[in-house]
Amino acid sequence: MSQPPATDVVPAPRGGVEPDGDVVIETRGLAKQYRGTLAVDGLDLRVPRGSVFGFLGPNGSGKTTTIRMLMGLIEPTAGSARVLGRPMPGASRAVLPKVGALIEGPALYGFLSGQDNLLRFDSADPTADPRTRAVRVAAALDRVGLSAAAQKKAKAYSLGMKQRLGLASALLQPRELLVLDEPTNGLDPQGMREIRGLVRELAEDGTTVFLSSHLLDEIEQVCTHAAVMARGRLITQGTVAELAAGTRGRLAVTTPDPAQAVRVLEEHGVSELLADPHTGEVTGELPATPPDLVELNAALVTAGVRVRAFGVRRASLEDAFVALTGEGFNVAG
Repeated sequence: MSQPPATDVVPAPRGGVEPDGDVVIETRGLAKQYRGTLAVDGLDLRVPRGSVFGFLGPNGSGKTTTIRMLMGLIEPTAGSARVLGRPMPGASRAVLPKVGALIEGPALYGFLSGQDNLLRFDSADPTADPRTRAVRVAAALDRVGLSAAAQKKAKAYSLGMKQRLGLASALLQPRELLVLDEPTNGLDPQGMREIRGLVRELAEDGTTVFLSSHLLDEIEQVCTHAAVMARGRLITQGTVAELAAGTRGRLAVTTPDPAQAVRVLEEHGVSELLADPHTGEVTGELPATPPDLVELNAALVTAGVRVRAFGVRRASLEDAFVALTGEGFNVAG
C-alpha cells in the first residue's frame, strides 16, 4: 500500500463539533512508535458525545493501537488522550468503569459456559452490584441473542458467538461510552444486522459508541460521524454526510450504445469512464465544474445514443476514502 499523497491529506474539520464538554474522546498529537515505525502518527481526534463514531481504515492503519492507548492498555510515545474528560492512562481507574469495550476479540474461558464467563467477568468488576448480577447477565445474553446457548461451553462457540459473548460482557452495566473493535467479525449477515440494530438502540439510550471497522458499508449504515485512518495518520473526520458530500458523485448512463456514450461523455469532460458490456451501463467522474446535466443528456441523444437511464449517484464513503487516500479499500473484509 502506498503512502497517501500529501496533497490529499486534509486537516480534521472543527466545524460542527461540539464544545469540549460534549466530547467524550479527544487526542492531541497522539503517537505510538514500535521499533522505529510510527504505528500512530500525530493523531488529533474528537468524538462528540451521543454519536455513533466510525473509526475507519484498512487493517494495519493504526486503529487498534489507537484504541489500546485510549483504554490505557499501552502508553503513547507522544501526545495526549482524554476519555470522558479525564487523561488516559492516568485516570484509568476512574474512567474505565464507565466504559464498555470489546478489543481484538473477547478473551474467554473455554471450559466455562457463556453464562459462567459473564458471571466471572462481572464478579471481577469492583463497581458491579452482586445482588443484581444474575439478572444483568441474563439480560446481556438475551440482548445479543445467546440465551439459548447460555449453558454451552465457550470453547464450542463459533467465532460469531464468541463475538456476541464479548459484546455481552461490555453490556453488563450501563456505560457512557462503548468501544467496539471490529464487532461484526465472524458474524453472518443476519448477525451483522442484529449488531447494527443493537448499536443504534444503545445510541438512542444515550451511550456514545466508538466503532472501529474496515468495512465501509458497516460504517455508512450505522454511524453518524467517522474518521478515516491510513498508515497511522488521520486523513479526515466529520459527520458521515460531510465526508461523502466532499466527494463528487459518479455519472451513470444506461444505454445499448455504450461505445458512443463514452465518446460523447469524454468530449464533455467526464473522466475515468467505465462501460459494462453486459448491462450497458457507463459510469464516469464528473469534472470539478460539472456540465449542465440536461445539456449533457441532450448531447447524448443528439449523437444518436439511446439513453435508457441517466443520473448522478450519491458519493459513498468508499468514494470519499479513495478520493482522500488515492488507494483502494477492502470493502468486503
